[in-house]
Amino acid sequence: MHPALLQVEQPDPPQPLVGIAKLASQGESIRQGHLVEYFTLPSRALLNRCTSARMPFTWTINPYRGCEFACKYCYARYTHEFMEMRDGVDFERKIYVKQEAAWLLRQELKKVKRGESISIGTATDPYQPAERRFEITRAILEELALHSGLEIGIVTKSNLVLRDAPILRSIAERNSIFVNLTVTTVDIEPRAPRPDLRLDAVRQLNLAGVNAGVGCAPVLPEITDHPRDLEALVKAASEAGAKYVFANPLFLKPCSAAVFLPFVEEHFPALVDLYRARYADRAFLPKGYGQRLSQLMARLRQKYGIGGVYDRRSQRAHAGANPEQQLGLF
Repeated sequence: MHPALLQVEQPDPPQPLVGIAKLASQGESIRQGHLVEYFTLPSRALLNRCTSARMPFTWTINPYRGCEFACKYCYARYTHEFMEMRDGVDFERKIYVKQEAAWLLRQELKKVKRGESISIGTATDPYQPAERRFEITRAILEELALHSGLEIGIVTKSNLVLRDAPILRSIAERNSIFVNLTVTTVDIEPRAPRPDLRLDAVRQLNLAGVNAGVGCAPVLPEITDHPRDLEALVKAASEAGAKYVFANPLFLKPCSAAVFLPFVEEHFPALVDLYRARYADRAFLPKGYGQRLSQLMARLRQKYGIGGVYDRRSQRAHAGANPEQQLGLF
């Protein structure tokens, strides 16, 4: 046989990992749970400047990468792609624990100017189950308690936030701080503390002197956006003593659609084609939908006495027109 016939074409060598993908590849496995694995993540920075004009904050802090709550619609799944992880479920099964978070924050807080707000938990839940063991969020709050004049917001679906009520109260003495408990429905949600526990956390935080309210985000068109469902949620928030309540419509990045649309197909098959068509070439719904949602929420807040001096925190969508019927995605 001719020697040339014995040659096998060699594949191109893999490209070297760079940036956060390289750091993630060097992470040490520190614990495994049920279908969840935890890794250390060496971090060069903790504070990230938000560049989106849609967001009402300047800086973000995410104590972890990935989130065990595994919300099907979660827009933050794309963050694992920066680490060269393309399987959408890696986001909920491979949780990265940021190292030296409090020390990094201490070095970086000087970048925050007066009037610039910090949001904790924009791309992960800072009180997901990992926090019980690793306490990265707690360490961050302990550092923030040493400072004054900051504007801080926390977003979570977990009543574990009550563990840190004394630290939050300490922060509130010299800073402005709000805790947003996300409740998308008053029905049971999988893999996150029950909505009634979250609403009780709102009550307990306010009693402890920590401003807390409810974020209904995302609102799922034709699934959770009926006025009677949103009214039940606003009523429950009012009964829990929420200082404010706001709602944001679903926006769907491609990485999230790959997980969310099969879920819709399984549980709401009559809607899947409509969802695919609406989100085929855009992540956001038309402006009119947000306007109708905003108008409905404003009417419900007025009905149940939520707002007053906290109205500004309830403005998370455009004001708009008459919302008497289901909000009408299509």
